[in-house]
Amino acid sequence: MTFLRLITAALLASLIALPAWAFDTKARAAWVYDLTTKTVLLSKNADIPIPPASMSKLMTLDLLFEALEDGRVTMDTTFPVSPHAQSMGGSTMFLNTTDRPSVRDLVQGIIINSGNDACVVVAEGLAGSEPAFAKLMTERAQELGMKNSMFANASGWPDPGQRMSVHDLGLVASRIISHFPQYYHFFSETHFNYKDRAPANAENRNPLLDIKAADWKADGMKTGHTQEAGYGLVGSALMGERRIVFVLAGLPSEQSRAQEGEAVANWAFRQFVMKDVARAGTRLAEAPVWLGGTSTVGLAPEKDLSLLLPAGSKDKVTAEAVFDGPVAAPIAKGQKIGKLVITVPGLDDPREVALVATDDVKRGGFAVRVKAALARLTGMAIDAAKKQASS
Repeated sequence: MTFLRLITAALLASLIALPAWAFDTKARAAWVYDLTTKTVLLSKNADIPIPPASMSKLMTLDLLFEALEDGRVTMDTTFPVSPHAQSMGGSTMFLNTTDRPSVRDLVQGIIINSGNDACVVVAEGLAGSEPAFAKLMTERAQELGMKNSMFANASGWPDPGQRMSVHDLGLVASRIISHFPQYYHFFSETHFNYKDRAPANAENRNPLLDIKAADWKADGMKTGHTQEAGYGLVGSALMGERRIVFVLAGLPSEQSRAQEGEAVANWAFRQFVMKDVARAGTRLAEAPVWLGGTSTVGLAPEKDLSLLLPAGSKDKVTAEAVFDGPVAAPIAKGQKIGKLVITVPGLDDPREVALVATDDVKRGGFAVRVKAALARLTGMAIDAAKKQASS
């Protein structure tokens, strides 16, 4: 495996002179993610299981959206309300056993009213009982790579068996946005009052929806609060083509939740910039060729690559062309040869894009093959002599 360190003009141009600053959140746990570029911007106690409160309702919604997508239910499907559902305390949409709410009602009741009763109705409607649904939630979370989540109920009601990490909350939020865009508009709705029963609980508690920022707009997703968990928020916002998802947990008050949510969004959008760092077809490196009509072949990115970079970073972005070489001829233009690995200081995950051949390289003639064979034999003889001399 060959590693060829590159510093290209495009990469150097990506570093801009703006004052960058780190974000020191007051939240006990936090995870900030640029969904557009798949970049983690901030991680604080992100994989520690914590009581998620009503933020875990996102997992209930994910399973409901799956049922909608595969046709098990429609938005007009109605479910009965059990005595258990009616008895739920905390935030509710005030359902009773004579009601037959539709799936649409329940989606709005969960997102806007944070209805614990609505979650139980969904759980019983899809799985027969809330414990059975909680088991499905846990199993599905594991399948989706949410390694620090387990569920005892559908609503986030306090229970020692109800735990999620902020990382896992961010994963399910990102999944809902990416996989169920047809339902995402519900998260930006601000008012729902089922049969005019809950005027005091009819407003969406997400404080970001009220912010009138000049350059970004929040459109989701879910708040949570219990005595044990503190105040939490799963937020999402859009600026141009960039979307961020973030999770804050363990804040001391509603006011601090609102302030911290706005501050995180401002930081994520304004302290990171999108830069084009590699253009498709631009020759960045050369790989040696074995038994070819030419001794090298050019390597170029297969597609454009844009990166999210910390504004004003003084550290160098590094790029390595990684390939198995020399590359045996014949080689076709566009053939994948290796990959370009770009490392950005301050961001955990390197970015990769395939490197392809810029030209066709035909297999060399008889003279080329003889020359290569002699060179190989000479090299083997030298290696053998060195080993004998050292023994």
